[in-house]
Amino acid sequence: MKTLIKLLFTLCLILPYAAIGQTTQISGIILDQKTPVPFATILIAGTTLGTSSDADGKFSFDLIPGSYAFKVSAIGYTSAIQNVTLTENSTIVINLISHSEQLEEMVVTGTLKAVSRSDSPVPVEVYSPTFLKQNPTASIFEALQNVNGVRPQINCNVCNTGDIHINGLEGPYTLVLIDGMPIVSGLSTVYGLSGIPNSLIEQIEIIKGPASSLYGSEAVGGLINIITKNTRQAPKFSMDGFATSWGEYNLDAGGNINIGKKTNVLLGINYFNFNSKIDNNGDNFTDLTLQDRISVFQKWNFQRDENRVLSLAGRFFYEDRWGGELQWTPEYRGGNEIYGESIYTRRFEVLGKYELPIKEKMMFSFSYTDHDQNSVYGDVAYLAKQRIGFSQLTWDLSKNKHDVLIGTSLRYNYYDDNTTATAELDKNKPDEVVIPSVFAQDEIAFTKQQSLLLGLRYDYDIRHGAIFTPRVAYRWKMTDNNILRLNAGTGFRVVNIFTEEHAALTGSRDVIIAEALKPEQSFNINLNYLKKIYSTSGLFLGLDLSVFYTNFSNAILPDYDTNPNQIIYDNLEGKSIAQGISGNIDIAFPNGIKVLLGATIQEVTTTEKGIKTPQILTEKYSGTWNISYTIPKSKLSIDYTGTIYGPMRLPLLGNLDPRNEYSPTWSIQNVQLTYKGIDKFEIYGGLKNLLNWTPNKGNPFIIARAEDPFDKNVTFDPNGNAMATPDNPYALTFDPTYVYGPNQGIRGFLGLRYRID
Repeated sequence: MKTLIKLLFTLCLILPYAAIGQTTQISGIILDQKTPVPFATILIAGTTLGTSSDADGKFSFDLIPGSYAFKVSAIGYTSAIQNVTLTENSTIVINLISHSEQLEEMVVTGTLKAVSRSDSPVPVEVYSPTFLKQNPTASIFEALQNVNGVRPQINCNVCNTGDIHINGLEGPYTLVLIDGMPIVSGLSTVYGLSGIPNSLIEQIEIIKGPASSLYGSEAVGGLINIITKNTRQAPKFSMDGFATSWGEYNLDAGGNINIGKKTNVLLGINYFNFNSKIDNNGDNFTDLTLQDRISVFQKWNFQRDENRVLSLAGRFFYEDRWGGELQWTPEYRGGNEIYGESIYTRRFEVLGKYELPIKEKMMFSFSYTDHDQNSVYGDVAYLAKQRIGFSQLTWDLSKNKHDVLIGTSLRYNYYDDNTTATAELDKNKPDEVVIPSVFAQDEIAFTKQQSLLLGLRYDYDIRHGAIFTPRVAYRWKMTDNNILRLNAGTGFRVVNIFTEEHAALTGSRDVIIAEALKPEQSFNINLNYLKKIYSTSGLFLGLDLSVFYTNFSNAILPDYDTNPNQIIYDNLEGKSIAQGISGNIDIAFPNGIKVLLGATIQEVTTTEKGIKTPQILTEKYSGTWNISYTIPKSKLSIDYTGTIYGPMRLPLLGNLDPRNEYSPTWSIQNVQLTYKGIDKFEIYGGLKNLLNWTPNKGNPFIIARAEDPFDKNVTFDPNGNAMATPDNPYALTFDPTYVYGPNQGIRGFLGLRYRID
């Protein structure tokens, strides 16, 4: 009897828990209004459970009754989260809203107005933080190597500073902006693209081709706009840190703080350190510049009546970088015993937006950058200060079928250094100029499918007078997933001649300004076709094709060829043409594999006195790829990324120089594994430069006369040209500018991300 009572008592304890733990089958359907959505992915938040809908949009789960959050996504639809309380034999209906994939992303760079990508008359490429995560880097400068038609160019083998090439055009033709405000010029592109934590970036927008009618000088080849997150949408805290087998350490941290009810603050910190002397190519010079860098970014958003905009942001950047002979230490800085290139950079930026409290939609924006550089290249000192102030007032108005933007801007440029670039006779004369501008654009909507944008900008530069830059853009939206765009216009660039020419600073070449330079002007035409294809099997295919042509007049190009000891700047008496075709293919397979392929074929040449010459350091073709796959139910994803570059002409020091005149075809490839199975954490790692490619392969040397960096054993003729001697059979001088790719070989990396929303 006692045994029976114990058994009944035990059953009374167990049965309630058994009932609680009993599962039941839950069925559901995914709909677009009344149409089933096939092959949608359904995940249950906070668990590892997931499934997909069948060809009729139906799915089922075996679940314990209770409350759940269903996360649903499908190609061509906006992702949705639906909270559901389940009982026995529940049936769930989840509705998705269709969209045209990336076509509905909001962009602002093309027209200075927030519009969906499909409605923008100017083709704008958009890249999200997810794209940046597929190949983790310590700066946006490096991350852009995976963007088709965009190439980070390293300009010096020793100090590793560089600039951004778009469609083959040199770095000074690329304008970089943060939140729409210009922050850099040729002196500091690499610094402006370093130190912004990826977790604080909302998206990166890229325009290829002139945009001077809205943004003025430097936006000739294209522009890159880094858009930071709205403070109300940023994570409460995020952290991303990684280390490589070469000894590189990078840490990003960001946070979102509420101050009162109407103020939000976004704070981000980036720290990067590399302190290992590595010389794998055996020339006694560091293969990679040693760096110690910190950047602090802060953005304030203030809530105002009627949702008017008021934001203020600032960034401080400091970097100590050096490269050179392995035995160099700071005690040798500026001397002629041991060669080193040491750069101390201090930089701060302030930018803001204020929407005027009036009925009309008027926005005042401003930015200010202060760049201070203390650097030495061997025994040559380069001390430079650059200040750029920019303010802009725009009036946005719409009436009938016209969407009009009227604006005025004022740009202040100050540049001073210790070279002849800012000297007049025996005194220093900084380059200082104020450039006022007015601009207007009118987008006329003929129909819902067709629109025409007309724009004109007027700039006045006291050195060159009035400069007009018109543009026209036509958009034909044949269907929601077929868009044709034709853009034509002009661009201009007012040149600040000396923006850290490393070949001159190392002492191997002199800078020669042949005449009073006229501003460069360009005419550009671009035809773009965008198509999206959705198959019934769940396959998605996106095509983005462009044909571009740019013709420069008064082109100012550095001439390395006439005299190997000089860099001669002159307005080209002829023509300079950049033309080509570029395309991206975006594929998403039903099994979860995602592929982004890009290719660009281009020709950039100068023709003078009937002689056509390919532009130096410009590849004939290039390709990029990003392939991603998440293994079902494993929380593990794989990313395979890479780039390939065709031959480019390289700067030789004369006819006897034994180095190759053209680079070979070369490729950088990377692989990464990411595990997301721990709540709020991501663990990632992999290999970079799988092929272990470096530019010294196939060349007798990369740095000319690395054994004699101060040219102590070079014999010169009466004209200053190096002579061939038994000790110098190739008649060379020290020169580290023969560089077209990174010296960094294969390396492993391991990182950790943490995020609290």
